[in-house]
Amino acid sequence: MRHIFVINPYAGKGNWLDGLLADIDKATKEAGITPEIYKEPDRDGMMDFMRQAAQSGDPVRIYACGGDGTIFCAVNATYGHKNVQIAAVPCGSGNDFIKLFGEKEQLRDIRRHINGTPHWIDAIECGEDVSVNIVSMGFDAEVNAMQAKTKKIPLVGGPAGYNIALLVCLLKKFFSKFTVQIDDEPPKTNDFAFAIGGNSRWYGGGFKACPKAIPDDGLMDCVTVERELSKLKMITLISIFQKGEHLDDPRWQSFTTFKRGKVIRVHADTPAAVNIDGEIRSATDVTFELKEQAVCYVVPEGSDYFARKENGTL
Repeated sequence: MRHIFVINPYAGKGNWLDGLLADIDKATKEAGITPEIYKEPDRDGMMDFMRQAAQSGDPVRIYACGGDGTIFCAVNATYGHKNVQIAAVPCGSGNDFIKLFGEKEQLRDIRRHINGTPHWIDAIECGEDVSVNIVSMGFDAEVNAMQAKTKKIPLVGGPAGYNIALLVCLLKKFFSKFTVQIDDEPPKTNDFAFAIGGNSRWYGGGFKACPKAIPDDGLMDCVTVERELSKLKMITLISIFQKGEHLDDPRWQSFTTFKRGKVIRVHADTPAAVNIDGEIRSATDVTFELKEQAVCYVVPEGSDYFARKENGTL
């Protein structure tokens, strides 16, 4: 099997790079394997490289070293190729997807990924894109889309760009008129703050939007939040959503719907932002569809994922 380490040197400001390369060298020598290292900040180049590796037909384990964006690239470049395993080495600032499998510092240990267990997990298809974490439309997606614009303003970047985007969307795009249908249920038209499909639990740098999601149960956690309270009142309750308590908290239950299903269809009268594992698209009609056992993900050695799933504490 080929062991390919695909590294985004700009993830998490890149101050981890020298240490990572040293760890790769040490761990692969101990394991008796020869690593292939591809260090590339250009997304297109990164994806082309991984796509070619997948198309070779050779058994390959790709170690996605970066943030959630690097995992997105690995999944989308190799999707549909059964010869590919994907391991996620967290080097970014958010790293939301890996949280279900262990702590960030623990999962930076390359040996854990070399000795990990290949395990088939589900994925969510959205047009030509594939998600292993969370897809969404509504306020969160609009903020991400607006941030892509504000960071291009001269002398504005980082937290300032995000804060400007957040303020604009709080004023103008907190709610969106959507028609949402889950599986074959009757479609519902209303003002929505969120329409979310979860294969896993966290997104947006730590918001636990789908606190009950399990990425290999064959179902997508569908969470919608409708406009039943004033914008100001909902903003005061956002910390409950961030902590993942909104499905059980009575203050959220009156305007939050939670179902497990296979397909979410969303219609917007005008183009709306679509979030796919942090990547932003724009569309009026979107279908999020869960595909079972679609990606071979390497669960790191020492993770308690399987034990927690078995004893019902996951």
